[in-house]
Amino acid sequence: QVQLVESGGGLVRTGDSLRLSCAASGFTFSRYNMGWFRQAPGNEREPVAGIHWPGVNKHYEDFVKGRFTVSRDNAENMLYLQMNNLKPEDTAVYYCAAGGNWETMQPQGYAYWGQGTQVTVSS
Repeated sequence: QVQLVESGGGLVRTGDSLRLSCAASGFTFSRYNMGWFRQAPGNEREPVAGIHWPGVNKHYEDFVKGRFTVSRDNAENMLYLQMNNLKPEDTAVYYCAAGGNWETMQPQGYAYWGQGTQVTVSS
């Protein structure tokens, strides 16, 4: 069955870095657009970054541009999110998702979701 398993979250301080990973299985990962989303308490789930299935085209929300980098390894069925210069407002549960539009990143367009990994940034 389809599985997306995120890892790499944790508690860090403002300005620190984290690298999130998402291990995919049960579907042809290399043919799916992928995305990272996040949800903070009391907020709706929001897009963070998307990547086209070949891994060339990428989309970033304005609040992470210049700080976060999305990448993928289609040979290893892995999706990554390198997060630098983290801020307290980045605190959220981060989810990887498969199958939607990598540019518009409407959550309802994504067919598969992971269980999420918590990122907490202290001030």
